[in-house]
Amino acid sequence: MSHPIPIPLTDRFGRVHTDLRVSLTDRCNLRCTYCMPAEGLPWLPADDLLSRAETTRLVRIAVDHLGIRTVRLTGGEPLLRPDLTALIADLAGLDRAPELSLTTNGIRLARLAPALRAAGLRRVNVSLDTLRPERFALLTRRDRIEDVFEGLRAAHAAGLAPVKINAVPVRGVNDDEIVPMLEWAIEHGYRLRFIEQMPLDAQGAWDRDLMVTADEVLARLAARFTLVPVPREGASAPAEEWYVDGTAATVGVIASVTRPFCGACDRVRLTADGQLRTCLFARDESDLRALLRSDADDAAIAAAWRIALLGKGAGHGIGTPEFVRPDRPMSAIGG
Repeated sequence: MSHPIPIPLTDRFGRVHTDLRVSLTDRCNLRCTYCMPAEGLPWLPADDLLSRAETTRLVRIAVDHLGIRTVRLTGGEPLLRPDLTALIADLAGLDRAPELSLTTNGIRLARLAPALRAAGLRRVNVSLDTLRPERFALLTRRDRIEDVFEGLRAAHAAGLAPVKINAVPVRGVNDDEIVPMLEWAIEHGYRLRFIEQMPLDAQGAWDRDLMVTADEVLARLAARFTLVPVPREGASAPAEEWYVDGTAATVGVIASVTRPFCGACDRVRLTADGQLRTCLFARDESDLRALLRSDADDAAIAAAWRIALLGKGAGHGIGTPEFVRPDRPMSAIGG
């Protein structure tokens, strides 16, 4: 079967987009204090969610027509999708199959890791902000940290490597674990990345004064370790990374707020209900689900995708007077 030669997905600033984040659900089995209220949020109706076939078709259009090369599956918590393994097999079976990775809280990973790897998943990122069981229970409102540890071990054993850990340090909450978390990651062979907290919580309670900056993280790590900069893989790579001298480990910092990488951003986002977002902090969305369900052909959907990218802003604008938080919280946008 012949395919068109993909035409790069470019915005008006000349940024070429090759990375697609696909949210599979807005639901989650944790209630993290910095993400959503204890009672949860109004979930999207089931009929509004993209089906497995619809998701596969949009990804196929993205890789065949638009030059997307990497796809990260997110949520909410993507391991809650009952058809996840089948969906991954569908995406891995595309003629121009993208590199597939997944971001998860790890709660259900122990049971699913072998099947996900067999279906075609290559890597996982696990969100984990503390190593302390009592603190995990307070932060997530669930006593499930041992499930996460078990999931990490299973992912490593299944070959979903490197297993990456995403940690968000918050002042006075878990910032005393910055050094211990890296010591733990080195011991277990995981790749740790610290991420600056962003204003994407459903409660709107983000406080910049509580955000631990990348410079603070590095200063604390440098007091314990010798860090050697890793050459950047590309200008669009969000994480700045360092070798930890004397070990085989690296550690990364994603300074989304204080050192944004918007000028080289190469990613677009698809929500679980089929809305295309050009940025985490975008105020507008483009409805690809409506095109799918009105029998639009691939060319029309690809054209709509290109038009949406022409509206992408130069940057997220956090800290400027013009900045306005997006209407959707992170759990509904997709991490």
